[in-house]
Amino acid sequence: MSDDTPDLGLYCHVPFCASTCDFCAFYQEKPRRGDLDRYLEAMELEFARLPVHRTIETVFWGGGTPGLLAARDLERLGRSMLRYCAQPPDEWTIEMAPSTVKKDKLAALKAMGVTRISMGVQSFQADLLSSLGRLHSPKQIYQAWDLIEQAGFDSTNLDLIFAIPNQSLDAWQSDIREAARLGPDHLSTYCLTFEEDTALYVKLSQGKVRIDEERELEFYEQGWDLLAEMGYAQYEISNFAKPGKACRHNINTWRMQEWIGCGPSAASQYGRQRYQRPASLDRWMAGMLAGVPPMEDRFDLDDRTLFADSLVFGLRMNAGVRLEALKENYPQAGDVVEVGNLLASLQREDLLTERASGIQLTRKGQLVVDAIGARILEVMQ
Repeated sequence: MSDDTPDLGLYCHVPFCASTCDFCAFYQEKPRRGDLDRYLEAMELEFARLPVHRTIETVFWGGGTPGLLAARDLERLGRSMLRYCAQPPDEWTIEMAPSTVKKDKLAALKAMGVTRISMGVQSFQADLLSSLGRLHSPKQIYQAWDLIEQAGFDSTNLDLIFAIPNQSLDAWQSDIREAARLGPDHLSTYCLTFEEDTALYVKLSQGKVRIDEERELEFYEQGWDLLAEMGYAQYEISNFAKPGKACRHNINTWRMQEWIGCGPSAASQYGRQRYQRPASLDRWMAGMLAGVPPMEDRFDLDDRTLFADSLVFGLRMNAGVRLEALKENYPQAGDVVEVGNLLASLQREDLLTERASGIQLTRKGQLVVDAIGARILEVMQ
């Protein structure tokens, strides 16, 4: 990659899941053999449309549950992707659930050049896993981790969830310590969210669970402090890594660079456009087979939109953003005086600080990052 050419990322959505977790709002389907074969055929058609003049530096397979695919299907999907890449990606991440991790799958992934395994642990405690609708047990986590370590991937990540109903702060700290004990070089921690059209949202509407925002803030802060103590440096609100192990693919996305999404419901930001494939296996496959890739919610990106989004997502990262660099990158963003006034106000409120390297959120600001993003978008309208 040349110094003046940003990374190009490739996201592949594998929509198959054995069951739907109570908190999950991602598009997914049951893994039927016929649908799997048609999916793999249509994905090759997607890959054949990748730009030949650009190098794809990072790849991320998410879902769904990519690891649900059999070893032969993972290999077919990976080999068809590599066929249309100018060179193997520098970073290639695959999401896996503990119950799907098998020795033959890991061997196939390693042989193809996968560099990073991201496993959705959520918790090490059986009662909390059950309350989330997860299929795996704590025992399966350890069995899967042993296999992943034996396979010897360059990098590993574990996902954890906090603020689960009936989860204590002690239980949260216990999960962090146990994850760190296993020794991944990256940890992601996500506050449980109540998305519409999920079983968890139904429980919320029925009064079976409730949102406690003050309690959530305690989980955030205790988690951040403990992760730092465990040697994991925060580089984004929800992401922590050992030195040199931050996820390049996600950083590329937060910096509003370019990525291409393949598969049903996958989103893209490429060629100054944003668009999404339909969240329907049938509609997506029909379009791909007809040679007319279906696009939804497509719109052109102007400098003002990219400036605003780069600022909002850039502030989620501990490195922060350089306002002057954003102005240089997006010279047609128009008058951004109101943004400057807002940032000055945020600094007076002790939500933001300015250093030689740029502007960054304070700890207080990180705790209300979504509200700050909303304020930025409001003044940029």
